[in-house]
Amino acid sequence: QVQLVESGGGLVQAGGSVRLSCAASGRTFSTAAMAWFRQAPGKEREFVATIARNGRATSYAESVKGRFIISRDNDKNTLYLQMDSLKPEDSAVYSCAAHPAVVSSSYFSSERTYEYWGQGTQVTVSS
Repeated sequence: QVQLVESGGGLVQAGGSVRLSCAASGRTFSTAAMAWFRQAPGKEREFVATIARNGRATSYAESVKGRFIISRDNDKNTLYLQMDSLKPEDSAVYSCAAHPAVVSSSYFSSERTYEYWGQGTQVTVSS
């Protein structure tokens, strides 16, 4: 069992930066593939970024590539999302997710791949 708790969201101006954190409980964090998803009002939840268990492989949605960086600290059981050059269209509830095994590149962007989810944190970008 893995419990995930996000923090770091808030209100930021366009062009600004925010760093999200996702604290994980349990000893399986270091063996879990992790991801960030987001959901804006009236829209489907969408993939943002994923990171492999050892942190060496990452992948991003095209809409955030070059602006967001996903990282993890397995000693601290924490996942991060550094968000720079924010745009109003980045406004959403951001959730972290975990899958306690290796994830094939064919499935890492699908929310159905991930068994464990945090409650989400709101990020609002004003223009």
